[in-house]
Amino acid sequence: MLPGMNPRQMKQAMKKMGIAEEEIDDAIAVIIRTKKEDIIIRNPSVSKVNMMGTWTYQIIGEEEHRQLEEEKIVITEEDIKTVAQQSGCSEDKAKAALEESNGDLAAAIISLTES
Repeated sequence: MLPGMNPRQMKQAMKKMGIAEEEIDDAIAVIIRTKKEDIIIRNPSVSKVNMMGTWTYQIIGEEEHRQLEEEKIVITEEDIKTVAQQSGCSEDKAKAALEESNGDLAAAIISLTES
């Protein structure tokens, strides 16, 4: 807030500049997901501001961090047999190639047939 300007004057000035603000009253939590963690804002006070067609959100609340668990790749026996059969290698090599390719059958087969 600018010094000497009350909230009502501030809203009027923002309106003249084409800035619209609205409160999101029923927000329970805001979750920001990154590659490694979730940032959770509990009991948030959320303001949505439109400034010349661009929406901006201002969030105030209690911050909490939660680490994301890595997804475990499931490699089935059928996948191993398919890769072994298509590439002409042993099932052990097929399994290793599938693990390196994060379970991608096509990438595993290509890696085994290119060598």
